[in-house]
Amino acid sequence: MDIKDYTLKLSYSVGGKQVNCEVEASQLSGGYSDGTVSIADRCEREGVRLVMRANKPIDLLEAKLVYSHAYDGDELFFANGYQSWTVSREYGRGDRQLGLRSVCKLPGVARTFAGASGDYHFTQYGKLLYHSFTYTYLRKGGTVELFGSLNERTGYTIFYADMREDVFAIVKDVDGLQLEGEYELFDVARFVGDYDSAFDQYFAALPQKHTGRVKHLAGYTSWYNYYQKINEKIILRDLEGLRRAGDDANIFQIDDGYETKIGDWELDEKKFPNGMACIVDKIHAQGLMAGLWVAPFASQFSAKLNQEHRDWLIPGKNGKPLVSGIAWGGFYALDFEKEEVREYIRAIFRKVFEEWGFDMVKLDFLYATAIYPRNGKTRGQLMCEAMDFLRECCGDKIILGCGVPLGPAFGVVDACRIGCDAETSFADKFYVAITNQEIVSTKNAINDTIFRRHLTRIFANDPDVFFLRNGGFKPAKYTMQQKRLLAKINHVFGDVLFVSDDIGEYDEERLNILLDSYKPFDGRVISAEYIDKNAIEIVYEQGGNLHTLAFDTVTGEDLLEKGRI
Repeated sequence: MDIKDYTLKLSYSVGGKQVNCEVEASQLSGGYSDGTVSIADRCEREGVRLVMRANKPIDLLEAKLVYSHAYDGDELFFANGYQSWTVSREYGRGDRQLGLRSVCKLPGVARTFAGASGDYHFTQYGKLLYHSFTYTYLRKGGTVELFGSLNERTGYTIFYADMREDVFAIVKDVDGLQLEGEYELFDVARFVGDYDSAFDQYFAALPQKHTGRVKHLAGYTSWYNYYQKINEKIILRDLEGLRRAGDDANIFQIDDGYETKIGDWELDEKKFPNGMACIVDKIHAQGLMAGLWVAPFASQFSAKLNQEHRDWLIPGKNGKPLVSGIAWGGFYALDFEKEEVREYIRAIFRKVFEEWGFDMVKLDFLYATAIYPRNGKTRGQLMCEAMDFLRECCGDKIILGCGVPLGPAFGVVDACRIGCDAETSFADKFYVAITNQEIVSTKNAINDTIFRRHLTRIFANDPDVFFLRNGGFKPAKYTMQQKRLLAKINHVFGDVLFVSDDIGEYDEERLNILLDSYKPFDGRVISAEYIDKNAIEIVYEQGGNLHTLAFDTVTGEDLLEKGRI
């Protein structure tokens, strides 16, 4: 595709009047002006860099680049989902990129809660219509044609493949944008090569780079066994159990459940009577880094903060606090642009790092603070500024991002979740088929881990946990084959290897699987793709030999062993 062969479609409002422009690429090479706005393509590489100047205040309503592209029957489009949890994979003709389903797509309470974590209110879904955030690629066989945004700070860049109309489009999410003066509409580059070389070129061109603070984490997180039902006794018992991993483990993370309420962030002294600092001391004494889960922008409905500081919450169009997700029975989001909110969040991190002594924070549900454009800024601009603020709060401490749009996380977080939460059962629960693309699902977590493997170039990839326990507070409903498969996928494709099990109760078989999984993968993935609707085949090199892993995503069966391929 010739990236310079586009039509710019622009719409803006000035003085209460809407103006629509349609400009060919050839007109922009020398600069275009309609008196109110001027636009020029200033790209010096193979790409498009459109810089616009508004000579008076305008509300930008639409900006997109439209290309004519005839999709071959075997051509695949990669859709990078809106945020960490959103399903991301290759789509071809006959596949469908799912949006909200069943009652969740209807107006009302279900849509409000189910739709809050995704892009359903500002992107398009449809038959043979696919979209991707920040970057995408078209693949035919081994050749990848990658298109990537080099600037998300002015708004999310969304790539569309419309295989009904043979159209490829690059859209800037400009909802809510008010501006005067210069503004960069697009900065998109094109790279062609095999899978690895195309992504090598893209991440080399990005202004953001891998922080380099962490490349590999292996250890424990409390969430997937106890959820919020943790206490000091459980944490210290599982810390002792992690000794069995020896030097192969380097981190112990305490997840949600230590606080009284999400948003209030007071330590629950009934659960942790001796405080957090003494637990962190014990973690450090064992030679491990100490991590803590925090959702800095979230405030659950029952939090004191909502009554005492209602003006801190992001309002919707009706002026009422905006529902930002279903977790904890529902929660609101804090407006980080308010200085009182910023100081409140800074104080949380001072306590976590200076008083308690943690080395890492897992920061979750971050999308919430940019769920709605406001103050003349786009969602993408707000999200980038929010991530900058969190890095300022954390200094040089390690950040593991989660529930975050990935482009704004580039160069800010040290590690990041690249898929949804894994479920304590290998099989999907019934609600996966009737809710959203961010819902808890082991099948989707595996899919995302595989198809977002390229992100290891910008941060340490967190594929979420694997399960080896037999019992536990929350038993994992996996066969041994399924446990081995998830552990293998995480080992091959992940840089963050966590379990939530009491390792002290492992038998030798499970301990050996754990130790093998914790080690950094010393091979190279050559290819990974769907070979039918529910089957993925992976080819990788390790120890000078080629290996093939093929499995059923629904049952976890080894397709080679079963003779199905």
